[in-house]
Amino acid sequence: MSSALEHKELEFVQGMRRALDESAANLPSSTTVRLTAARKAALARKKAEPVLVRVPSLAAAGVGNIGALPGGLPPRRRSALARFALAWPLAALVAGLFAIAYFEDQQRTAELADIDAAMLSDDLPLTAYLDHGFNAYLTRAH
Repeated sequence: MSSALEHKELEFVQGMRRALDESAANLPSSTTVRLTAARKAALARKKAEPVLVRVPSLAAAGVGNIGALPGGLPPRRRSALARFALAWPLAALVAGLFAIAYFEDQQRTAELADIDAAMLSDDLPLTAYLDHGFNAYLTRAH
């Protein structure tokens, strides 16, 4: 059905073209001269169409924005404040990781110091330290 519709549209367009050509042939010569001059003036004022050049995109390769897109705006440089706003979450994350590592190291050092102090101040014989259940004794003693 679409081919029949397309055929009817094509016939209609050809009929319109014939009618316009016939009516243009019946125009007075002064009108034809004025229309020709107006067409030439319009073509002279017409802006040149931008020529689009296809450049392979390097953004997919991780290179980023090389320059302006055809007909687009040039890339915008970020201000120092905008760059800082992008970098501060990363800096906060790194500082937080260092703080956690420092806290855990201090906690482990304090636990080892408590164990050493308990071993030095206790009246246990040396064989108690060689016993496999000694760690269980230390956890129950605290």
